[in-house]
Amino acid sequence: MNPVLFAVILLGGIGLIAAIGLTVASKVFAVPVDEKAEAIRECLPGANCGACGFSGCDGYAAALSKGETTDTALCAPGGNDVSKAIGEITGLAAGNVKPSAAVVLCQGHNVNAATKLEYQGVQSCRMAAQIFGGPKECIYGCLGFGDCAAVCQYDAISICDGVARINPHICKTCKMCVKTCPNGLIEMMPLEEVKAAVLCKNHDKGANTRKECTAGCIGCMKCVKACEAEAISIDRFCAKVDYDKCTGCGKCHSVCPVGSIDLIDLAVKA
Repeated sequence: MNPVLFAVILLGGIGLIAAIGLTVASKVFAVPVDEKAEAIRECLPGANCGACGFSGCDGYAAALSKGETTDTALCAPGGNDVSKAIGEITGLAAGNVKPSAAVVLCQGHNVNAATKLEYQGVQSCRMAAQIFGGPKECIYGCLGFGDCAAVCQYDAISICDGVARINPHICKTCKMCVKTCPNGLIEMMPLEEVKAAVLCKNHDKGANTRKECTAGCIGCMKCVKACEAEAISIDRFCAKVDYDKCTGCGKCHSVCPVGSIDLIDLAVKA
């Protein structure tokens, strides 16, 4: 037989056997497709942020399809539109997504915060924090290298004068920035009404805090005494607001001697 013809027949035979083998394997090892989960997944925004408490959008869709959760309002980036769409697919009652936005609790910008060293390493908050807590005297404050901005898929975060700032009208509440900040300075605040916020997380004693940042909370207790709603407490020399109790009256803001408490109005979200 012609060697060339033999080679063609041999390769063709091998290809045919391989094709048959792959076809059989695809049938034997086929993974059933959850059509309901696929439909739910199409409704989700694809941020894969984990704000829902599951391993991304696929995990949330699978949990809803299998009945592991009946809460349709866990997708904060998708909001009420996604909750309604999920309800239509699953037959579940559409929940209400509580509107909120991320806020950076720090005013340690380049004017307020003192510096202790000149950092010339990798431009990352997490990396800079490894060198004596960062270049600023306050080891609790915003380092300003933008790790939070880097993970924000919606371009809602910018660095202004050494401190991260978040545009509440762009924020989709994915909480990626919350997870990324090495100092835990970013919190979610409700959008429904005006709330007071302590823009500081310095836990040093008042005298030391004043040396580190002129806008740092000194734990003087004046805000606690002024708050009639009992929404403010002191945790390790730093005031903290319970947003569920806060009425937004502004009395704490008025009595704060260092201006570390501000009234945050996030009520309008585009």
